[in-house]
Amino acid sequence: MTEILIILGILLVLVIVLAFWIVGIYNRLVTLRNRFKNAFAQIDVQLKRRYDLIPNLIETAKGYLKHERETLEAVIQARNQASQAASNAASDPSNAGAVQALAGAETLLTGTLGRFFALSESYPDLQANANMMQLSEELTSTENKVAFARQAFNDAVTVYNTQRETFPSNFFAGMFNFKSAELFEVKDEAVKEAPKVSFD
Repeated sequence: MTEILIILGILLVLVIVLAFWIVGIYNRLVTLRNRFKNAFAQIDVQLKRRYDLIPNLIETAKGYLKHERETLEAVIQARNQASQAASNAASDPSNAGAVQALAGAETLLTGTLGRFFALSESYPDLQANANMMQLSEELTSTENKVAFARQAFNDAVTVYNTQRETFPSNFFAGMFNFKSAELFEVKDEAVKEAPKVSFD
């Protein structure tokens, strides 16, 4: 009878150790998921700041760029699309499609802003405008903050995905529905090219 109690005791200890081990893996995955969601929230803060600066920048430039209405409208439209994509991604940063859509919208916005700034260089009075200089400086600062926040997010996503994909976590990640997270990166090479400005 004592042998049966010893065997049952050993089995009970093994079950308890196994349960704690599974709980540990689950909690680690939850912690890492929350970490990358928090990192995305930091990107979201900076993107909102960027989106708030753009209308002020366009308003300042409107008086000088009266004949460039198409460029101004393209910037505003790209800003609105990026803002909507950021809102969608912020509601669920673990949604790979939403993060990819945001990266695409950001690529478009960066391209249109590049064309806007290239065009504005042709207007010395606009370049000398104190408000324009301040807004440009704030936008540059915000762009740097977005880049740092994006790097922190991508680092957190990489750690999460690595934990999620390694054994034995991958078994429990699938069981508990921990989905792979998407890196936030610009994949369009056209953004890296210099914008072309034409005055016909």
